[in-house]
Amino acid sequence: MLHTQLHIQLLQPPPLHRHALSFSAYSRRKFTTTSSATTVAVGKSYFGNGVWNGVSRSIRNSATKELSEVEGQDRKEPIRRAYPFHEIEPRWQRFWEENRTFRTPDDVDTSKPKFYVLDMFPYPSGAGLHVGHPLGYTATDILARFKRMQGYNVLHPMGWDAFGLPAEQYAIETGTHPKITTTRNIARFRSQLKSLGFSYDWEREISTIEPEYYKWTQWIFLQLLKRGLAYQAEVPVNWCPALGTVLANEEVVDGVSERGGHPVIRKPMRQWILKITAYADRLLEDLDDLNWPESVKEMQRNWIGRSEGAEVEFCVLNSDGQESDNKITVYTTRPDTIFGATYLVLAPEHFLLSSLVSTVQSKYVEEYKEIASRKSDLERTELQKEKTGVFSGAYARNPANGEAIPIWVADYVLGSYGTGAIMAVPAHDTRDHEFALKYDIPICWVVTPNDINGDDFEKPYPGEGLIINSSSSTTGLDINGLSSKVAASKVIEWAEKTVHGKKKVNYKLRDWLFARQRYWGEPIPVSFLDDSGERVPLPETELPLTLPELDDFTPTGTGEPPLSKAVSWVKTTDPLSGKPARRETSTMPQWAGSCWYYLRFMDPKNSDSLVDKKKEMYWSPVDVYVGGAEHAVLHLLYSRFWHKVLYDIGVVSTKEPFKCVINQGIILGEVQYMACKDQDGNYISAETAATLGEQAQERIPEEKVTKSGEYFVLKENPDIRLIARAHKMSKSRGNVINPDDVVLEYGADSLRLYEMFMGPFRDSKVWNTSGIEGVHRFLGRTWRLIVGAPLPNGAYSDGTVVVDGEPTVDQLRSLHRCIDKVTEEIDGTRFNTGISAMMEFINAAYKWDKHPRSIIEAFVLLLSPYAPHMAEELWFRLGHKSSLAYETFPKANPTYLKDSTIVLPVQINGKMRGTIEVEEGCAEEDAFNLASSDERLSKFLDGKSIKKRIYVPGKILNVILDSKNVKVGTR
Repeated sequence: MLHTQLHIQLLQPPPLHRHALSFSAYSRRKFTTTSSATTVAVGKSYFGNGVWNGVSRSIRNSATKELSEVEGQDRKEPIRRAYPFHEIEPRWQRFWEENRTFRTPDDVDTSKPKFYVLDMFPYPSGAGLHVGHPLGYTATDILARFKRMQGYNVLHPMGWDAFGLPAEQYAIETGTHPKITTTRNIARFRSQLKSLGFSYDWEREISTIEPEYYKWTQWIFLQLLKRGLAYQAEVPVNWCPALGTVLANEEVVDGVSERGGHPVIRKPMRQWILKITAYADRLLEDLDDLNWPESVKEMQRNWIGRSEGAEVEFCVLNSDGQESDNKITVYTTRPDTIFGATYLVLAPEHFLLSSLVSTVQSKYVEEYKEIASRKSDLERTELQKEKTGVFSGAYARNPANGEAIPIWVADYVLGSYGTGAIMAVPAHDTRDHEFALKYDIPICWVVTPNDINGDDFEKPYPGEGLIINSSSSTTGLDINGLSSKVAASKVIEWAEKTVHGKKKVNYKLRDWLFARQRYWGEPIPVSFLDDSGERVPLPETELPLTLPELDDFTPTGTGEPPLSKAVSWVKTTDPLSGKPARRETSTMPQWAGSCWYYLRFMDPKNSDSLVDKKKEMYWSPVDVYVGGAEHAVLHLLYSRFWHKVLYDIGVVSTKEPFKCVINQGIILGEVQYMACKDQDGNYISAETAATLGEQAQERIPEEKVTKSGEYFVLKENPDIRLIARAHKMSKSRGNVINPDDVVLEYGADSLRLYEMFMGPFRDSKVWNTSGIEGVHRFLGRTWRLIVGAPLPNGAYSDGTVVVDGEPTVDQLRSLHRCIDKVTEEIDGTRFNTGISAMMEFINAAYKWDKHPRSIIEAFVLLLSPYAPHMAEELWFRLGHKSSLAYETFPKANPTYLKDSTIVLPVQINGKMRGTIEVEEGCAEEDAFNLASSDERLSKFLDGKSIKKRIYVPGKILNVILDSKNVKVGTR
């Protein structure tokens, strides 16, 4: 099976519990892959000093060699090693994998709280990861490690969204089967993710291309089909002849395919469609209860676009001006403006257009339809674009006033929205107003915001107000003087009574176009009988319907999908009737497999059902779902739709799949500096270029740039201001940073820490490779604080420099303030400020003479979610025999969070001479000793006799001097 090919070979699990295997046993069993930095003490105890020293050297050499082999022989040796991460990190990654440290058992103790944290699983492209990808993965890993240590059962899986157009196009270009390239890409992604130490349960790894997985994607489709939520219809689609497939609106930019830049046209095709509109109200209403970014919820509300209004019929007039049998139905949210409708607009693809267009205008209408077919829906409805249209040559009657109004064709009206036709009210709609002015169509104002005469309007007024110019004795409709809302109700009541229309709720949301004319996707489990064309779903017992092997998966050029070339696969027999049939040759879109993968992670090996009910009831919903804001609408909306269907049929127990969604910010490439040039090739300042409209630019290396005030300028000529800009990482801009390079030079823990330290998790940030050195130095300082300074040969001594003594109050206070801050900031996903708190702790700890074990051990546990490799290494050096992955996360003691010091005024002979800082409840003798040692106060006391001391705890210390020879410090 493909699944087994996707996994790297794992060792057999040890006989002990996954995190109970002692390090001594592990080191003894696998010492040849473990460096001396971790196992010196254990190694000596088992092998003796002489033997161990030789083994130690061998292990270090082996670790370095293995790292070189993994990263590639052509890479440079790391040059900045503030600590031996090159030995530590590969070793602990092997340990976690061999001991299945992060495996979530199939049967967990359900009396414990659960935490399901999930990344939006990646599409494994051939380019591999860049440093922007690990931002979200690191955040979820910190949360997963944190919750494990707090006693939660944690589900933290990873998988691959592996079907789709990019793999198919690459396969066509190279002649390589997409299964081969996809499998290779997955292996690379997996290797990169493992090199960063993420605590995924790799035994739950899934891929959408595995038949064991898409069997259940097909099963869900059959449930949709049973309930009338999947159907076929002929609809206008974005057809790309070069790619040979239908494209989604978001895959079309400026009339060409996003991938390859090929021309795209609109053409009608029979397609599979999912009836997501049946769930529109529930998708809208249930948003209110979700802990999602408000911006994401608002985007979904706008995408669904629920509105209340009316459908109104306008009768088409024949060439003699008489009413024909044809009627155009329009949907309007403003029936109160019906008297202002001075023309109708049909979408170019409207079904009635061909029957009503005049002979004179026919040629122009056909030309316009051809042009419109090359535009995407987004392009057609973009407000900034100039409106275009053509007169149909026909007229319709406005039912409100009986007037004949022209019928136009314009692409700003979509055939897929509403009825594909609108009544245009140019006085009260910006688009209609622009169109009417361009084509000299009458404009009639029918709504006024106050009592202003409608003739005073020059710009369209889209708001509500009082109705004017809206009465007809012919039709019997009079709404003059009414408010917009009252008028709208009266118009609807009149339309229903006169059979001219009805009240209607409408949605912008369209049913989901589900079919793709591609090879690399899930087969749709449906066939069609040869004799009758009857649609026959594949019996569930026959699933999965596997994708056939094809050597030629190029587009057919006819609109037929590539699967039609698999003749022996297409020709089949209906298993129920025994009749010959033909399989469906379109495949599912890439969205299909990603709609429900979060459920499969709960029970990935189940061959009998999509997910076990008990497991689903325990793990649902996903507690934290992290991914890019670009998936705010489609992926999240489609997932919610499928989840609600599964809820209705009893497969899942929750109404929503994701409790909390977090969008991480984008990591932009390093800042690029551009100098502007004039026509002669001379540098000119950026503000001058903006004035002159100069376009020529030259990229300037960072070493030739300096900052002057708010701007960047040329070092050699500070009068030349530069353009400084960071862009999204892309190959074309040459600003992609490979995380493998960063890990090789600084280590995975440094990369993890830097990505979290760059700024707030949800904000966009600019990558700066030099910035990683700061967190790398912090880790180096942490290492030396606990392990000690390196020996002259660069190695580190065994163990640590911690002591077993009791900590001071100051040390406890520093620790517990750090615990409190780190805990609060992880809970709030404010990871950068949590790191700042740990840096402050290390700064304070460097001032201590001794470092008590209890303090240092607690700090190592705090560090572990962020820098797990170093933390595991230090934990073992501190003498522990099991992984810290399931140790209890420290809890702050409120006693040490209070500010227990106070400022105590000190008087000499009743005159204020200064203050000292003392602990609350400080004894008189301690307060006096502090005053005596204070430089500002001691000059008043040195050599003087003291008559008495007056001490009010927390209030004041007054020292009364005496001329008699009284020893200083006594009463």
